[in-house]
Amino acid sequence: MASQGQTDKDLQSYLPGTPHQSEKTEYSTTCKTSPSESQMTKPRFLVPPGLEHLSKIQQLIIHQQTELLGVFLGTEKSNKYEIKDNFGQRLYFATEENEYFNKNFCGPVRPFTMRISNGKGQQVITILRPLRCIHCCFPFYLQELEVQTPPGTTAGFIVQKWDPLLPKFIIQNESKEDVLKIIGPYLTCSCFGDVIFEVKTLNEESTIGKICKYWSGFVNDVFTNADNFGIEFPVDLDVKMKAALIGTCFLIDLMYFEQSSDGI
Repeated sequence: MASQGQTDKDLQSYLPGTPHQSEKTEYSTTCKTSPSESQMTKPRFLVPPGLEHLSKIQQLIIHQQTELLGVFLGTEKSNKYEIKDNFGQRLYFATEENEYFNKNFCGPVRPFTMRISNGKGQQVITILRPLRCIHCCFPFYLQELEVQTPPGTTAGFIVQKWDPLLPKFIIQNESKEDVLKIIGPYLTCSCFGDVIFEVKTLNEESTIGKICKYWSGFVNDVFTNADNFGIEFPVDLDVKMKAALIGTCFLIDLMYFEQSSDGI
């Protein structure tokens, strides 16, 4: 992993307001424009297929669908999530693929493959999670997710950083260079209020967004695993980093808010 000082210059392109110099940009073909107009309207980043809408927004609402049968039987069902914009329009649908043993005996630490599809049913993002340790007492073999978009092409990683007090994660690009930090609160209990994980620059001086676990009410929080999250980020953040933040949201849900007595 590159050091922070070494990567600051290279990673400016992934932060809001600066284009990625090493990626090719595409010009809009919807209308004919002069060269000067094309230069003014060209996108800052190369947008993977299916993420065009994601590149234009700065807020997402993620709603976990409740599996009533699993609630009554006490079994763990594969997670499913609706991903909407701030107007309530559904953009994507995420489905966890897993085996029965992993779901019911590995609990929140279970490995999984999360497949995210657009409204046309086309898979646009794949999130891969291996089996890793979840306890903060052991600073080894910590959580790491790989985000692929389009599926099969690595777009970034989410890496847990060991800290005895606070939940901390690093968002990395496809080359495993650090781009952003995620820092959560000391207490992640959502019994009577929202829980906020801040999205920060690497030096932790600026907060540029957040992942918020909304309080769903006493009944939902105690008796079901159905959670609601909000993600905020700069509109001009690299869309691949936005996809990585979605993956971070799923990881946070399983690590801190999924109710299970199983796991390792």
